[in-house]
Amino acid sequence: MSPTLLHRKLSTSAISDIYTKVMEGKRLSFDDGVRLWKHPSLTDVGALANLVRETKNGNDTFYVRNQHINYSNICNKGCKFCSFYAQKGGPDPYRMTMDDVRAKLERTKHLPVTEIHMVAGIDKKLPYQYYLDLLDTVHAIRPDAHIKAFTMVELIHIQSIAGKPMTEMLLELKAHGLASLPGGGAEILTDRVHDLLFQRKETAAEWLETAKTAHRAGLPTNATMLYGHIETVEERTIHLMKLREAQDETGGFFTFIPLAFSSPGTQLEHIPPTTGELDLRVIAVSRLMLDNFPHIKAFWMMCTPPVAQSAQWYGADDIDGTIVTYTITHEIDKDSDSQNLSQQKLVEMILEAGRDPVERDAHYNRIVRDDSSTLVAKKQLPLPMAH
Repeated sequence: MSPTLLHRKLSTSAISDIYTKVMEGKRLSFDDGVRLWKHPSLTDVGALANLVRETKNGNDTFYVRNQHINYSNICNKGCKFCSFYAQKGGPDPYRMTMDDVRAKLERTKHLPVTEIHMVAGIDKKLPYQYYLDLLDTVHAIRPDAHIKAFTMVELIHIQSIAGKPMTEMLLELKAHGLASLPGGGAEILTDRVHDLLFQRKETAAEWLETAKTAHRAGLPTNATMLYGHIETVEERTIHLMKLREAQDETGGFFTFIPLAFSSPGTQLEHIPPTTGELDLRVIAVSRLMLDNFPHIKAFWMMCTPPVAQSAQWYGADDIDGTIVTYTITHEIDKDSDSQNLSQQKLVEMILEAGRDPVERDAHYNRIVRDDSSTLVAKKQLPLPMAH
């Protein structure tokens, strides 16, 4: 459809007033958000989101060469939606030693990884020094890699064992190599869902305050939303608006990452998987509501590579990265290499989707290499940073 016909279609659709707001740069309201969830035409919502996406990021789709390390699956939170933590009838418990971490990093040292992503369960037997040693170990083996580690839930726990004010602890973690936070654990930022599904975990207010404290300490973060379980469209909208308000205050969020709920192995196995329609709508509505977020990610591991490709036309401008190993939610196929994608495959996926692949670092600086592994330059991109 030509740009002229697209604008004419949107300006005469049932969401024409929302289209007008978006074109005029006006912020969408709670009622607007709910209407976008319920609007029967996903195509209309996606087309509008794509206009915003292209205004912010043009035809670029970002990817990163990253490696995930989940250092322990022992957790005391008992979240009903989780299949990762060690439990009877579920995964066997493990806790990585520093030798384990070194070995994991050494096995991929031949790869040009620019970001190490680390999250885990809340393991009460790990002392504060463990977390400092973990950062030191990663930094020693990958001195040039950006370390993105610890959800807000982990930070709250780490503070409790460190016995220090949050900001003081964050600055100490920074001194040992921590550079940003991944943004997991937000789930749905409402008290109803919290009380029903993850009562032992931090509240919405605690998650948001921890994120803002991290931003003020110079640690940018991502933000997530777990969708497709018991949440309502109203609760999804509340979640997005709370994140938007926090971003207004600190400017410290890089990227919003919707996470599709996967029920196998959880206490909610009766809930069917998310549909492609929902996955794309979440991306689109998020792009429209989160007007102050620079980037929206379609996390291919969670929504599948084909949906992540399509999402690049529904508001997403990031497809994540090579990953190597991911165990937090599920394994797409235990008998294949589908838990990692080569840089070449990511580029092919993006090109096939009709977008321009751009390798990035954790700060969305463009990375230029003279071949598949040699870094030659970084091009700085303007981004709102934490203050």
